[in-house]
Amino acid sequence: MKNAYVILLSIFALSAMQAQENKFNLIVGTYTNTCDSKGIYVYDFNSNTAQSHLKNTSEKIVNPSYLTVSGDGKFIYSANEDGQKSTVSSFKFNHTTGKLDFINSQNSKGADPCYIINDDKNVIVANYSGGNISVFGKNSDGSITEAKQVVQHFGKGINAKRQESPHVHMVYFSPDKKYILSNDLGKDYVYLYQYNPNSASEVLKIKDSVAVKAGSGPRHLTFSKDGKFVYVLEELDGTLTTFSYANGMLKKLDETSIIAKDFKGDIGSAAIRISPDGKFLYATNRGTANDISIFKILKNGKLESKGRTTTLGKGPRDFAIDPTGNFLLVAHQYTNDVVIFKRDKITGSLTDTGKRITLCSPVCLVFTKI
Repeated sequence: MKNAYVILLSIFALSAMQAQENKFNLIVGTYTNTCDSKGIYVYDFNSNTAQSHLKNTSEKIVNPSYLTVSGDGKFIYSANEDGQKSTVSSFKFNHTTGKLDFINSQNSKGADPCYIINDDKNVIVANYSGGNISVFGKNSDGSITEAKQVVQHFGKGINAKRQESPHVHMVYFSPDKKYILSNDLGKDYVYLYQYNPNSASEVLKIKDSVAVKAGSGPRHLTFSKDGKFVYVLEELDGTLTTFSYANGMLKKLDETSIIAKDFKGDIGSAAIRISPDGKFLYATNRGTANDISIFKILKNGKLESKGRTTTLGKGPRDFAIDPTGNFLLVAHQYTNDVVIFKRDKITGSLTDTGKRITLCSPVCLVFTKI
């Protein structure tokens, strides 16, 4: 009898542990100036069933359009996109309850921050309209210091409407954290900076820069799982460029497109991600297409198109794949929802689950452990 009780207890404990392993926090950043939003939303997400429920929200904050979570999961940092009044904010985060407590904010030192990353030492922000990168130090309580470095870009591109000045659209760590890569949509360049995390004033030092196709407008990039390749998605014409990567240097290997050959509408490439197993790459196109392209990643780093599918909404500005790789979630800025797709791990294809998360203008999705 005692042995049977122990076995039942063990089964119960194992089931509870497995259930917990399948649950994640889904953290959503939003625009707050177009509809009723409190800013940052935290949901429970079950990676077996795609069920979700709201756990908590921030107090009213302005346009937390991009988010990053500290390595220990205790803090969240947001880029608050608000023209010349833009800020960078820090929050204490309870990953169990989803509660967010505002700590402090600093001037972003550049208009309209649109991407943000962090490590143990620094918070680094790409300022789109400001055309620069700002680096903020981190204190032990999670607060951020005033900017200790601002790297200003100069110049313009050939598209008079969108490339009249530099527009830094991303900052991104190399896998070994020795370099920061940065896309400048306004100049058609990818910059590579040597990263010196402990420096008081020269955290970023230019290492190299690589031009992409004129007028293409590099927006976001991502690394292959093995760190040997970099994929750059260009917003203005839908180009997707493959580079080999080593020691802070890029070398162009190939170029393809997320746009169908017969497509005649407006182009607005947005987000790019690779599946957790490293086998597939996905990229969204806004404009009039509102679809997501699927590519198989070949052994030589090049991409093989596996087609595209509608995202079932308007303005697929961001998407995320849950850590198990079971589901892909698309945030629609204009139809105010997150559409949840089931992902086929063998083919990479996407199927609508019928499940939706409805909220105001979602534009950033981040998964974390509970």
